[in-house]
Amino acid sequence: MAENDDNNPQREAEPSRRPVAPALDARLGLPVQCLDHGFVRAIDYFGDDAAIVQAARVSYGKGTRKVSEDRQLIRYLMRHRHTTPFEMCEIKFHVKLPIFVARQWIRHRTANVNEISGRYSVFTDEYYTPAVENLARQSSDNKQGRGALLEGEEATDVQNQLSRHASGSYALYQSLLSGPDLARELARMTLPVSYYTEWYWKIDLHNLLHFLALRLDPHAQYEIRVYAEAMASLVRDWVPVAWEAFEDYRLGSFNLSQQMVTAVRRMVNGEAVERESTGLSKREWEELRAMLGRA
Repeated sequence: MAENDDNNPQREAEPSRRPVAPALDARLGLPVQCLDHGFVRAIDYFGDDAAIVQAARVSYGKGTRKVSEDRQLIRYLMRHRHTTPFEMCEIKFHVKLPIFVARQWIRHRTANVNEISGRYSVFTDEYYTPAVENLARQSSDNKQGRGALLEGEEATDVQNQLSRHASGSYALYQSLLSGPDLARELARMTLPVSYYTEWYWKIDLHNLLHFLALRLDPHAQYEIRVYAEAMASLVRDWVPVAWEAFEDYRLGSFNLSQQMVTAVRRMVNGEAVERESTGLSKREWEELRAMLGRA
């Protein structure tokens, strides 16, 4: 009786028929460290640069197109914001992050999310303590930003206060669980938002790039920017051609209003342009000057 090929250990594995990104394959499941206890891991993905091209051409198979032509097509799509071909690619991440970062992150409602539940699981004693160099005062001109850094003993004292508060909250959490056997869903409310949570986060490439465009911006909160940078390194290995286009046409570019374009045209023509003649607000004018690299 012939041996079943499916049970034959000598049978050679067939090559994968799905698109693969070797650089990302080598990093699947490996955590990229974020903050003090957090990480981002790529778990799985679907599609690659070729999938974007295939969707744009509504064609199956590689055809006779050259790699250089594929690259130009992806750059054209990115430049003109033809987004649907990028939606053909998806990626799933496993993320461990402070609760306050998660609550900011979840505002991006274009992903599939499944978060660890404090009703079923007991939280571990891991919380985020900002490094001294990341402790800053409230900005005087930005309601949602940081200003001057705290220094010396003041910074160290704030860091210690944050740590003591988190540790004390966890001690109460454990006491409530072990003493009166309080339900986990109630005991968890003692924990501050500096404690770590975890989730699986699956998203298509178009919406992921939108997320990264916002969260890689220098004005984004430092803590979420750390995660965006970790994810960016994984996306770069996944779809390198699309990432190159994204860097050129999104991260490295500026959006100008009609009034800004008019002002720039006047400058190019050699005119000395003052803000009052442009119709721009003071903040818009400052943004334009910053874009142009002016003092």
